[in-house]
Amino acid sequence: MDKIIVLDFGSQYSHLICRRIREGNVYCELLPYNTTSRIIKEIDPKGIIFSGGPASVYLKDSPKPDLDIFKLGYPILGICYGHQLIVDFFGGRIKRATNREYGRADLIIDDKSNLFSRIENTIKCWMSHGDAAEKIPKGFKILAHTNNSFSAAIGNQKRKFYGIQFHPEVIHTDKGIEILKNFSQTISGAKPSWNMESFLEITIENIRNEVRNDKVLCAVSGGIDSTTVAALLHRAIDNNLQCVFVNHGLLRHDEEKLVTQLLKNRLGIEVVYVDAEKQFFQRLKGVSDPEKKRKIIGEEFANVFVDIAKRNGPFQWLAQGTLYPDVIESGFSKGPAAIIKTHHNVGGLPKWFNLKVLEPLSSLYKDEVRKVAKLLHVPDEFLNRHPYPGPGLAVRVIGEVTSIKLRIAKSASKIVEEELNAAGLYDKVWQAYAAVGDDRAVGVLGDERVYGKIVIIRVIDSVDAMTADWTRLPYDVIEKISDRITNEVEGVTWVTYAVSSKPPATIEPQ
Repeated sequence: MDKIIVLDFGSQYSHLICRRIREGNVYCELLPYNTTSRIIKEIDPKGIIFSGGPASVYLKDSPKPDLDIFKLGYPILGICYGHQLIVDFFGGRIKRATNREYGRADLIIDDKSNLFSRIENTIKCWMSHGDAAEKIPKGFKILAHTNNSFSAAIGNQKRKFYGIQFHPEVIHTDKGIEILKNFSQTISGAKPSWNMESFLEITIENIRNEVRNDKVLCAVSGGIDSTTVAALLHRAIDNNLQCVFVNHGLLRHDEEKLVTQLLKNRLGIEVVYVDAEKQFFQRLKGVSDPEKKRKIIGEEFANVFVDIAKRNGPFQWLAQGTLYPDVIESGFSKGPAAIIKTHHNVGGLPKWFNLKVLEPLSSLYKDEVRKVAKLLHVPDEFLNRHPYPGPGLAVRVIGEVTSIKLRIAKSASKIVEEELNAAGLYDKVWQAYAAVGDDRAVGVLGDERVYGKIVIIRVIDSVDAMTADWTRLPYDVIEKISDRITNEVEGVTWVTYAVSSKPPATIEPQ
């Protein structure tokens, strides 16, 4: 299968480049910026993309690729910082820009061959840079410019090296997907053969070859990710699979009943139910730091799995619903991007854990998982459910996890879902829930002054969970949610609505 690789120089947009290439049905993979030319040659991609990043190429410690990459003969596209790397390597000059460009700009196309084939003469593009090319290298020509950047796009069309100062991967750039498709398919010659049907076929074959006659323990939570993994493994290895549902006491309302029944009745998958509420609560007592909470939960999951393996095993593998965004956000892509949060099924498992980990969805984004789930005939009851974090309400309870805050978060979230369903909006938003922390505010209930909790309502729209925007709910729906929570959930006096997008915020508060 043809592929494009993206070398990650620290941009929070790096993953979006992969997403856009995949939207053109070409497989794309994100690798650390310092991946060696030897490894790249072994991968044998059709083309290479250098991502953006926060550094400046003229600084001493700025990240640089293995320079032998330029000798491999693969087409290369540099975006923003990647563009500046190409300029610098081939003898051009980068300096601090007199007029920095942030936001939309008019891109005037000077050469419509190759990279800008079938693109209008002028398009809107998204700029985000403080450095710019003062001099372009010998052998390169200017392909496009803006009012503040005379070389917003350059190319050595003979060697198939291109650099663009703007970001084609973001939705703010007109025809951005077409530009990336021109590079990946027209210039690099990658065939658009990446689809979920081929992924499913290849993955099932790989699982059978890797697992063979080993026994696999699969953690299911009721979310679309773990459910899809369970259905995938059920098809691949059948009786060598044992699914387990761990009730850590941090679940949605009646989750434990719903999930086990659905898996058994709709997918024919038997599930071992484990009530581990007390041991999770005991470990989380007094812990407020979100990273510590995530790691504790990951470790306790491991303890539960090891115990199940002893009683029901032996098992050689633990299967999990890890996705590509989980890997990236946990810093396991090994690029210079910061660790945003540790996902319990990526960075949360302890080093002593002795089962091999099987993560068949770790190269997929959320929307791709839903496509795989449909191919596996996962019922709508799972497909249409909102994503739910593995650590559960522990990441929606800000600060220490207490029984009071858990009760409030669980009850308030149930009201949010009920009102969205009543308004016909549940299936139209990506995710919705209620969070609660330690902040309190004065309210008046029954003519009495009450000092109660503040509940935060979070409703967002997204495609792959890597970026998200807050949902503009109708005011009357927000009003109903607020009225019900303050009237029905004891100890709550205020309800607020979160209007922060990702980035800069994350989807979950912790």
